[in-house]
Amino acid sequence: MTDHTSDPTRLTDLTARQLLAGYERGDFSPLDATRAVLDRIEVVQPLVNAFVRVDADAALAQAEASTARWSAREPRGLLDGVPVSVKDIFLQRGSPTLRGSRTVRTQGAWDEDAPAVARLREHGAVLVGKTTTPEFGWKGVTDSPLSGVTRNPYDPSRTSGGSSGGSAAAVALGAAPLSIGTDGGGSVRIPASFCGIFGFKPTYGRVPLYPSSPFGTLAHAGPMTRDAADAALLMDVISGADWRDWSQLAPAPGLSAALTDGAAGAAGGGGVKGLRIAYSPTFGNQVAVRPEVASAVRRAVGRLAELGAYIEEADPDVTDPVEAFHTLWFSGAARLVEPFGAEQRELLDPGLREIVAAGERYSALDYLAAVDARMELGRRFGRFHESYDLLVTPTLPITAFEAGRETPRGSGQRRWTAWTPFTYPFNLTQQPAASVPCGVDGDGLPIGVQLVAGRHADALVLRAAHALYESGAAPGIPAPGLTPAGS
Repeated sequence: MTDHTSDPTRLTDLTARQLLAGYERGDFSPLDATRAVLDRIEVVQPLVNAFVRVDADAALAQAEASTARWSAREPRGLLDGVPVSVKDIFLQRGSPTLRGSRTVRTQGAWDEDAPAVARLREHGAVLVGKTTTPEFGWKGVTDSPLSGVTRNPYDPSRTSGGSSGGSAAAVALGAAPLSIGTDGGGSVRIPASFCGIFGFKPTYGRVPLYPSSPFGTLAHAGPMTRDAADAALLMDVISGADWRDWSQLAPAPGLSAALTDGAAGAAGGGGVKGLRIAYSPTFGNQVAVRPEVASAVRRAVGRLAELGAYIEEADPDVTDPVEAFHTLWFSGAARLVEPFGAEQRELLDPGLREIVAAGERYSALDYLAAVDARMELGRRFGRFHESYDLLVTPTLPITAFEAGRETPRGSGQRRWTAWTPFTYPFNLTQQPAASVPCGVDGDGLPIGVQLVAGRHADALVLRAAHALYESGAAPGIPAPGLTPAGS
């Protein structure tokens, strides 16, 4: 038997599935894994600022209880003893949920779990801490007046992306193999791409949300993991039903099995053989993509072809829906802070105050016009997926830029949506989409490829992503500038 406990950093290198297999064999325990993760957090937190709160005592108590269950050969649920972090947007019993804002008071009972957190507890997961978010998750990078700047694990001078940037940095550095994030315009996929991990935005409603997001039906919840197989396992847990979300879909168990059996795919069997895949490198010349990003994504597309998919370079019949997105997003921000007095508003991130002011100027007719544009976009993508099982694009046209900024220096861009044109359209249409790491640029910064399917085809996205991981086309790359997990 290998003694993993003598090298705790080795435990932080393992996926959730590898941890569970080790528990089953008796190679190590949930307590060993949790101690290793907590030690890892102490090392990386000063470097990247991924966590707003770590409750070591509670995590160790959960791990001890899990260790006892495994010793009795009576594990509970699918994630018993696996360390998990939670974005500080989700309610978590016993822990304040401050959402990156100085306007939220820490006092209170904090006696309720969000649906996804409740499911994690039911399946025995060990909750190690809450991860950083920009204020109320409003932008595509992670910094806030409350918790400061979250940095990229590949280069701490760069941003981790956002708004689930703390979760992405934590997973990349071995500070728990699983995390749950939210995605209202790319907030799982953006930091996944910048930090070199896997991020999955499921079909809207697949993971129940409560309280409802101020950004309405743009907001999804999803897994952030080392690979697609861990994400499918986490989805099998957090997609469980919860009556508090009236818009939830039916639970979708069996996503892990669908990675290889092809039950939910367009072609029989696992992998991508026989799938019809559209490759849109620039959304029909609408997006300027950096050459290194374009090359890495093209290589990933080539790998899909080698695995048996039918590839066609094809662009969806859409124009940039950013104005409709802004109308819905900025209106949500305005509604969020409507009850705030002048003193509370002064505490807000200045950029958030700006979009609130814009949102307050929209009329009901403006909002309904944006809804109309959204419906038309959904119709066009629905028609597109009549011809193609999957759409492949870059996740982002760029790699990580300077930390503490909403947009790259010198770009002339005003809002984060200017550099995320491949992500927010699929929040408007509510389609499942994932970011898979596919290489690095000349500075060693990660590049992501995005896989998108029609609504409800979550298993198909996960299956294709898993095929890339199995083929070696989705590398896990050590983080330069920091001691890599497992070194």
